[in-house]
Order: sequence, then C-alpha cells, then structure tokens
Amino acid sequence: MSPSLDVHGERAIVDAAIVGDEAALAELYNLYFPRVYRYIIARMGNPYDAEDLTEEVFLRVLDAIGRFQWREAPFSAWLFRIAHNAVISQRRKEGARGRPSPLSEALPVDSQGPEEMVANRLALNEVMKAADTLPEAQRRVIGYRFAAGLTVAETARAMGKGEGNVKVIQHKAIAKLREMLTQRPKVHGEKRV
Repeated sequence: MSPSLDVHGERAIVDAAIVGDEAALAELYNLYFPRVYRYIIARMGNPYDAEDLTEEVFLRVLDAIGRFQWREAPFSAWLFRIAHNAVISQRRKEGARGRPSPLSEALPVDSQGPEEMVANRLALNEVMKAADTLPEAQRRVIGYRFAAGLTVAETARAMGKGEGNVKVIQHKAIAKLREMLTQRPKVHGEKRV
C-alpha cells in the first residue's frame, strides 16, 4: 500500500472499484502496478515478459474484483496471490523452453559508472542464480519482501502464513543465500560481498 494511503482509504477505493467505478479501478492500477511489476520481474527476469504479465494480472483483477470479499487480509494480499498464480502459470507454459526465473533483472542503476554497473550486474546474477535454488516458500518471501517491497505483515497475508513464520522463512532464505554466495570460488582480484 502506498505510504500516503491508509487502510480506510484503500478500502474506500476497493469498495468503489467493486461496484464498477472506473476512476477507482484506475487508482488501484496506479497504486499497485509498480509493486506488482517489481514482484513479477523478480520472478520472471525479462522486463517485456514482466510488463505483459503484470497487465494480465490487472486484467484478471478487473474480471474478479466483483467477487472480492473483505476478510482479515488486505486487498494487496488478494492482489499478490493473483500475481503469484499468474507467475506460476506463466512458468509452467515456459517450462518446456527451460527459461530461468531470476530474483531480479531490472534494478535501478542510476548514477553508476560502467565499472560499478558491471560489478553490480555480476553480483546480481550470482544472487539470482542462488535464489533460484531456494525452496518455493523462501523464493516467494524474498520476492514479496525485496522485489515487491511488501511488509512482513503484507507478505504473511499474501502467503496465508503468520508473520513469525514469514520472518523465519526470510531469515533462512537470507542465511542460505549468504552461505551459497560465500562458498563460491573467488575470482582473481574480486572483493567478497
């Protein structure tokens, strides 16, 4: 949720969208598109595929919003479950081609020189490869928390888990990534991260 939008503001927008208010639907799109896109690109890796899939997610939301019902979870949990299911479906379609599902491909690289960009890209590629080997729950937590920018509470709701469980999964994922990245052979002249 946007920092400037509180729970009541989100509820008002969602309630208006449920009854077909086009301005409310557009506002939900504008509020959530960047976060859903970041989550999907972290899972898919290709910006073009991520854009297409994000659009598809919002088409699914448009089709299903009339059936949305408030429960204990916020609207964002419902939305990110749709996004997660869309990613899973897309990965199944691409399974025959063996396309990777990296942690992230499009991190902003503003004000970096060429050397920093290359070093960051190499480190990012390593993290992406390592993240692909994590168990599904750990990949999801990493994607929700760091790619989509969800809070622990939002991640817990999106995954249908308790906040404590999400913290444990996140801790294990980060520890496993750290372990994998520190055990790799060091390239001549390279600094350890």
